[in-house]
Amino acid sequence: MPEEKYVAVVTRPVAAPQHGEAAFFDVDNTLMKGASLFHVARKMHQRGAFTIPQAAGFAWKQFMFVLRGENMDDVHAVRDSALTLASGFTVEDVEALGEEVYDEMIESRIWPGAKALAEQHLRVGRRVWLVTATPIEVATVIATRLGLTGALGTVGEILDGSYTGRLVGDILHGPAKAVAVKEIARVEGLDLNRCWAYSDSHNDIPLLSMVGHPVAINPDSRLRRHAREHNWPVYDFRSGRRAATLGLKAATVGGAIYGLWRGFSRFRGPTR
Repeated sequence: MPEEKYVAVVTRPVAAPQHGEAAFFDVDNTLMKGASLFHVARKMHQRGAFTIPQAAGFAWKQFMFVLRGENMDDVHAVRDSALTLASGFTVEDVEALGEEVYDEMIESRIWPGAKALAEQHLRVGRRVWLVTATPIEVATVIATRLGLTGALGTVGEILDGSYTGRLVGDILHGPAKAVAVKEIARVEGLDLNRCWAYSDSHNDIPLLSMVGHPVAINPDSRLRRHAREHNWPVYDFRSGRRAATLGLKAATVGGAIYGLWRGFSRFRGPTR
């Protein structure tokens, strides 16, 4: 597999495969509300890995992430702290932590609209990959639970069954995502001109720019401006409405409409 330090594969049967086509989804603020890494830190705090003041700092960064979008100083700070604190954790511990984080903190934060888009790609036979700076253990759980094809994420170094507190390579972020996707496209025989990519952050413009169908979801101000200038579709599930009506190809329109309705109904209350 390409860039093995980033990749985990989840098998899933699909209908008549669309050869050469795939969709790539960022996770934080794109597929889910907020940053998954902060929830990992929160779960580690529950296990006694660090102090209340440290937990308060993580909580503040999570709040600001939701409010203003991705700030890499905050993400790197939490990453570095989490890596240090994870030192000595066994692989089994972290895998169990990933399952708990999904069940308790992530599942309820999945945007219905983004999930519907991913499901529609699967229904028509496209492979769907997560591409995220999120730890690969957590990214793999999300991909597995949602029935996606696989995940590309950040990997911690393991020695004798335990984490060392160092990374294998670097955090999968920004231009690194584009490199990883280009390589997986080569190995999987994908035509990037026939692929989709979804993100909320201007840091992912290199990835979005390399596919034929870039889509901004819950974009920060810089990505929104870039998308408008390049006539890219923009969806904003934070308010339950679509922020632009440029649309996707017919193959994904049904899923998008369904997702938008689900996003809107979430703010109107449960349906009967």
